[in-house]
Amino acid sequence: MRRIALFLGTNLAVLVVLGIVMTLLEPWLIAQGYNVNTVWILAIALVFGMGGAIVSLLLSKRMALMSTRARVITRPTSQTERWLVETVARQAKEAGIGMPDVAIYDAPEPNAFATGASRDNALVAVSTGLLRAMRPNEVEAVLGHEVSHVANGDMITLTLIQGVLNTFVLILSRVLGQIIDRVVFRSDRAYGPGYFLSVIVLQIVLGILASMIVMAFSRWREFRADAGGAQLAGRDNMISALRRLKQSQMPSQLPESVEAFGIRGRVGEGIKRLMMSHPPLDERIRALGNL
Repeated sequence: MRRIALFLGTNLAVLVVLGIVMTLLEPWLIAQGYNVNTVWILAIALVFGMGGAIVSLLLSKRMALMSTRARVITRPTSQTERWLVETVARQAKEAGIGMPDVAIYDAPEPNAFATGASRDNALVAVSTGLLRAMRPNEVEAVLGHEVSHVANGDMITLTLIQGVLNTFVLILSRVLGQIIDRVVFRSDRAYGPGYFLSVIVLQIVLGILASMIVMAFSRWREFRADAGGAQLAGRDNMISALRRLKQSQMPSQLPESVEAFGIRGRVGEGIKRLMMSHPPLDERIRALGNL
């Protein structure tokens, strides 16, 4: 629950801060004689809503390397590193993408992730725990899963969805805020106290709903990446890798900014599941069995 609260708090804090800035800016623009209409609000919302998401995408590789302290393999120094680079290179060629950077990060949990701003400028990283816990055919399947994330453009799509929803939240909260201010609070001013209060509450509520939509897409893309990993490394190997992950009792230790792009993540039941980036491993194994 603490991780869920941190996830919600971070996203909602960004929306609320941007919303407060816009709320304070709009009356000033009116006082300066500017006509603030829907188009203008949309332009501001696009800058604030999409801008942050796009910046995070452009910096995703650097931030992932910094947060996990991963080391990019520039010159393989061992047979394992050489095999990792050669395997990713082969899979990338089969998937029709540019060669991603390959990295290893020190963590006891078996995990891996992919990130990057485009299909030809990506990063695939595996943990030392994964290399210790899995057989080569299982590691190959995990690499195929991550390469499929890159080939499917999941990082870009997820960022765009988040940006669009941020924009939607910023705009809709202001439109509804004006309606509530005039209808419920009977304010005769352009921006009464009811407007400011309504906007903050609406941003929190709509922000939660937006996060649920983003996480729903994140769970769906995991099934698709599993199918891609099965194509690149074999279905039995992909199933075996997921079963090996299921045996691990260690919780995911990936940073929040990277966890959604890992091979495994935290899952939950009931309402908690709506905020999880990964579906249960049992469901993923069943889906592969039905391919």
